[in-house]
Amino acid sequence: MKRCIFTSLFIILVLTGKIQAQPDRIARIKATLPVIEQLYRNQAAKHHLPGLAFGIVVDGQLVMAGGQGFTEVATKTKASEKSLFRIASMSKSVTAMGILALRKEGKLKLDDPAYLYIPELKDMPATTTDSPPITIRHLLTHAAGFPEDNPWGDRQLNDKDEDLIALIKSGISFSNAPGIFYEYSNLGFALLGRIISVVSGKPYQQYIDEKIFKPLGMNSTIWEYTKSPKNLLAHGYRYEDDVWKEEELLHDGAYGAIGGLITSIEDFSKYVAFHLSAWPASSGPEKGPVSRSDVREMQMPWSFSGLVADYKYPSGRPCALTSGYGYGLRWSRDCEGRTGVGHTGGLPGFGSQWQILPQYGVGIIAHANRTYAGLSSVNTAVLDTIIKLAGLKPLPLPVSAILKQRKDQITKLLPEWKNAEQSGIFAENFFPDHSLPHRKKALDVLLAKVGAIKETSEMRAENQLRGTFLLKGEKGDIEVYFTLTPENPALIQYLDFSLKE
Repeated sequence: MKRCIFTSLFIILVLTGKIQAQPDRIARIKATLPVIEQLYRNQAAKHHLPGLAFGIVVDGQLVMAGGQGFTEVATKTKASEKSLFRIASMSKSVTAMGILALRKEGKLKLDDPAYLYIPELKDMPATTTDSPPITIRHLLTHAAGFPEDNPWGDRQLNDKDEDLIALIKSGISFSNAPGIFYEYSNLGFALLGRIISVVSGKPYQQYIDEKIFKPLGMNSTIWEYTKSPKNLLAHGYRYEDDVWKEEELLHDGAYGAIGGLITSIEDFSKYVAFHLSAWPASSGPEKGPVSRSDVREMQMPWSFSGLVADYKYPSGRPCALTSGYGYGLRWSRDCEGRTGVGHTGGLPGFGSQWQILPQYGVGIIAHANRTYAGLSSVNTAVLDTIIKLAGLKPLPLPVSAILKQRKDQITKLLPEWKNAEQSGIFAENFFPDHSLPHRKKALDVLLAKVGAIKETSEMRAENQLRGTFLLKGEKGDIEVYFTLTPENPALIQYLDFSLKE
């Protein structure tokens, strides 16, 4: 299995201390493969999937991958991580990245009115007289006021540019004024594809190939199915009357930006690795087609799309979940604080999904060749299972120099708090909020329970200016939590002690 170019980035991060090395982490993840394969077999059997391919990306490399069933039923061609599937709306984040690449070149701004690049939009009747112009940001976040259009949009894939312009000229029906609500719109991303072509002076597909795929080493990813090697191309099917019926493959066209991408698990894993490489923020060298800050911007929830108060993981574990939409990416955060970023894909004949858990440094991809295969639930189950079986914890953040310095200064003061008020490490609010005698008394109560302090633990950072460490006693531990001010140098504004359970 080929290592992607971001493996070297991970090694750099380990050597510089940005990520603490966990030598058995990948081995523990690989050990879950039999369980993971069974989950996908169950999914394929339950939903009558002709073929399925999957991959797990960890720390910059594709560590597990495989396939089940057939990419072409008639010839019994086996699916694998090299098979080329049309991934439908998983293409949308690539389109969004293309827009950010043009912004990086100084050729557009996200809050530009879209009509600057598609003049036909300027004369299009608005829903209300107080409707603002549609901006590029509206299009990226499904907030342009267009109606949800999945069934219709799926069949427009091979339309021509002139068809898209003719649609605009005829007048588009709006469901809302722009900028008010999230509503999923394929049309909006078709317009983004048009903007990329106009601004770059190249066909959308060529610009994406040159600006994104080539730098990432994605040499097998294509747009037009006739360019695929016959033995690698996944044919699409629908399950009807207890048999698989082949769907006609659509040619590439003006709506390619909404879902025309054809790729393999191996190739797309490099794109997933790039998204993972944006976390946590660092001062390391930039390696990708856009900056890491651009990638993180893509992944933020710019539109709120829902709250599932009664959400349950596939295992049955209840955990409320909220969701949003970034730039061509879905975002979610659950009751445990676990954040997921990715996108589904569905077209006649195909269904796919990819997702990353930035806190864990893990990503997942699955492609299938049945109409709207619905792989989100099984991918979620796979990630949840890997975390549990491999005992994964969120990756530790690097400890800033000021956090380490303040931690060392706190430990030297304790337990007597000698000259604490004259130490210069506490903010002006600190002792007025709680007097020194009060603080000393509270800590003494805890020290009486844990006994003499033998050592302190390493700092665990929540961010650059907040974190915890342990005072390890003879009979127990005290957790020390503190936050620093925005001053430079940052001072201790809050300090709390509690028994470690």
